[in-house]
Parts: sequence; C-alpha cells; structure tokens
Amino acid sequence: MTATSLRLVAHAHTTALRRASFGGSDDGLDEGGLRAALALAQARPDRRGHLGVDGACVSSPAAAATQTADALGLLPTIDEALADCDHGDWTGRSIEEIAVEQPQALHEWLSEPESAPHGGESVAALRDRVGRWLDGHRGADRRITAVAHPLVIRVAVVHALNLPLATYRQVEVEPLAIVRLTGRGSRWHLRLSAARAHPPA
Repeated sequence: MTATSLRLVAHAHTTALRRASFGGSDDGLDEGGLRAALALAQARPDRRGHLGVDGACVSSPAAAATQTADALGLLPTIDEALADCDHGDWTGRSIEEIAVEQPQALHEWLSEPESAPHGGESVAALRDRVGRWLDGHRGADRRITAVAHPLVIRVAVVHALNLPLATYRQVEVEPLAIVRLTGRGSRWHLRLSAARAHPPA
C-alpha cells in the first residue's frame, strides 16, 4: 500500500504571534523567529532530510512561512490551500483589543468554530480547506514538507485524526514545531518520533 509521509512545520515567531494578534499574510518573522529557524537548520546538518530536503516542499503564501522555509534551507512551492485563516476586520488587531471592543463577537468566535464575526473565514471553513488539501495528498507515495501557520496545522491534525472540530483548541502547536503524519489508504496516522542525540563531535 502506498503512503504519503507528511511533515507539517509551523513557521517561526512573528510579532503577531508573540502579541496574540490576528496576523496577516505580510507579517514576516521577527528577529528572534529568524534566529530560531536558522538555529534549527544548523543544529542537525547531518539530518536535514528530516525536514524534507529529500522530498517536495510546499508553503503557505504568508511571508512568515516562506521566510521560515528559506531559513531551513528548503525550496518551497507556494500553495494557497495552506494560507492562514482570513481574520477579516480583525487582522492586525490583538485579542485583548477585540475583547474590549467586541466581547460578544470574540466569545462567539472562540466558542463556535462555524462563526466568523470578523467577516473573514471561520475555523470550520479553514478546516474544510486544509482537509481537502490533506485528502488530496493521502496515499500519494510522496515525502512532503509543508510550512504553515500554527492554526493551520492544528486544524490539519484535527481533520487527519477525525476529531471533533472544537478540539482544535486543545491542540497546541508552537512555532517551529514539526508534526508528522503518514497517509495510508483512507486514513492518516500521527507519528511521534523519539528524540535523537547529536552525533559526537
């Protein structure tokens, strides 16, 4: 049975992530995020294949995702299906600010994945978009690395494991986290790898 080996890499820190703001596609990596991505690439030069150098690489069109891929030494192809959630009128604004000005709307967005009070894309719509992308690659007998926003990876995991959508809030994906999925037949499997020690100098 053919299988797809998929690595989902969360892009490194941006100012919006650190400030808990609704970021936009033009938000690039901050200084710390860039340093962390470069450090990850340099930490295991003997095993860069674990980041997908030996397979295809795709990236969200967001600046933070493409900059992360570049820092990791990858050569990504842009895939619009991996774009971050469209936060509509809330783009660029902090959660704290929205909580003060539109508390009911923020509560609705946090508690109802199908809602989009900001006029953009709901989490449910994001899950459907990312889910279609995942299903299109399952069983394709390929190695793929995809660099995207942490929220995109959270809903990808929920879809892959066929979990209730509301559980995406319980899936925490840190910047530069790597989530491994293997697609066989009609299912995706989550792969948790053991940590490997650095080779002796």
